[in-house]
Amino acid sequence: MMHIMIIEDNEKIRNELSDFLQKNGYKTSAPDDFEHILESIDQLKPDLLLLDLNLPVMDGHYICREVRKKSFIPILIVTSRDSEIDELVSMNLGADDYITKPYNLQILLARIASILKRAYASNPQQLIVRDVALDISKSVVSYKGQSVELTKNELRILHCLFTNKNQIVSRYNLMQHMWDCDCFVDDNTLTVNINRLRKKLEYLKLDDLIQTRRGLGYMVDENN
Repeated sequence: MMHIMIIEDNEKIRNELSDFLQKNGYKTSAPDDFEHILESIDQLKPDLLLLDLNLPVMDGHYICREVRKKSFIPILIVTSRDSEIDELVSMNLGADDYITKPYNLQILLARIASILKRAYASNPQQLIVRDVALDISKSVVSYKGQSVELTKNELRILHCLFTNKNQIVSRYNLMQHMWDCDCFVDDNTLTVNINRLRKKLEYLKLDDLIQTRRGLGYMVDENN
């Protein structure tokens, strides 16, 4: 069951949306503590955010920006702000879609289904190599009952290596996968991210998961 978090400060709308989504097969959470909303997202790890822009403490754009720093979780902006600028800013910050109030509930439901299908149906939510599970939606890697959370870059590195298991991935291709742009990125940045990721894997007793092939790149060998 997909979990949707509703970040909306209007209690009536929040409760109505929660009831409607539950009746349509979704698990929901609707926190009312907006001072600690980012901590709630980290803790509950929903599969999709319904995010209003006009919020107390911190606005929706700020929340969207902070979430995108470390997570690929789909974000659907649901707001009364209908300017093209607000929509453009939201999409540039990483929102997946934008819908304005008042909205038709069935259209909202269709938008949610479309986003979830795009985000999860074509890509497995979990990749497993050597009994190591990489949860894409939650940005977590697990092994033998223990888990560690990954940053956005760490997730991208491990995702690339897992999807290319048993093959050497060059540093260049890893950097392209991580940043997906033509901008200059210092090669040392990749090294820093690899080293941080290895430190987290050491906690799971997975010191040898990422292998270095000198002069070639890195790989994850499922037969090792």
